[in-house]
Amino acid sequence: MLSQLMVLFGFFSLVLVLIYWINRAVVLFDQLIADGQSATVFLEFTALTLPSVMRLALPLAAFAAAVYVTNRMTTESELVVVQATGYSAFRLARPVLYFGLIVAVLMSLLMHFLVPMSRAQYDQRLAEISQSVTARLLTEGQFIEPARGVTFYIREITPAGELQDIFLSDTRSNAEHVTYTASRAYLVRDGEDTQLVMIDGMVQNLRLEDDRLFTTAFADFAYNVGSLINTSGNARLRSSHLSTWQLLNPTPEIQAATREEAAPLLSRGHDRFNQALLGTVAALLGFATLLIGNFSRFGVWRQIVAAICLIVVVKGVESAGLNAARNDANLWFATYLSSIAGFMIVWFLLYWAGRPNLFKRRVRDIAAS
Repeated sequence: MLSQLMVLFGFFSLVLVLIYWINRAVVLFDQLIADGQSATVFLEFTALTLPSVMRLALPLAAFAAAVYVTNRMTTESELVVVQATGYSAFRLARPVLYFGLIVAVLMSLLMHFLVPMSRAQYDQRLAEISQSVTARLLTEGQFIEPARGVTFYIREITPAGELQDIFLSDTRSNAEHVTYTASRAYLVRDGEDTQLVMIDGMVQNLRLEDDRLFTTAFADFAYNVGSLINTSGNARLRSSHLSTWQLLNPTPEIQAATREEAAPLLSRGHDRFNQALLGTVAALLGFATLLIGNFSRFGVWRQIVAAICLIVVVKGVESAGLNAARNDANLWFATYLSSIAGFMIVWFLLYWAGRPNLFKRRVRDIAAS
């Protein structure tokens, strides 16, 4: 049973990771390739998002594997035969528990090591690319929008770095729209700013109040294009970059660097442990729920629906516990409420599976009285 769980877990993990990863890759493709980045940068960024995608996919894959294997073994009466030999529901759950612990170990590696490192590297590379103005602007023959309300066009870039036939439209202001055109231009670094020096061009100001157009010709004109790229906040330290030890011991320096209070940091640190436990809970819930009920020719679809509903309940408890822990540092233990609730539900379901007439007997007693 454990071997079947591992095989199906690998299959469902691969499918779910590919689905999540492709969706994420489409967004990155639009962001990076449209900004003039190479395919190598795109592949690098998609690889850095893989640990975060796996963190979401593994618990779902564990639940799906447990449900699939249990459903197949129930349909083929394998579990019925084993139970007839004297195996209790708790004994049958032992391989699923071992499987859940393996999932918990994989989730721990992701939550405590791979995800923080990948997110830190992702944000660092994103800040580096955002600070590269030339990567965003130096694109021949295409109208690009480096910022909302700004359109930029270059007909050709010569080997000497001269930009020919420039068009720059700035419609961010509610009072006027400004359009710059020039026969040639250069990008010049001026301290922390980047200036677009346009030669032999014209400025057109459209005043929106009365729709009047003013034109001004110039021999040379400098435009600060560094303000078009929003680089603020990308390079700062985030709580998702910190190690678990740092999150569980939030010093004033860490709080100042991340701009977060102690409670959110503590809740994030404990949530990493809780996410690993939820991987075990998901597998056990999928198994225990399908043991409930008698054999039916219509299958165990009702138990499967019940298992999904119980997962939703556990996730609801998780959200409530996280919100409480984020608001009060003394309530850090609320982060584990979802795992505690999940294990209690599993225990009750296994207890019920070993006593299928538990509630029927009580109904008869009430009717008799």
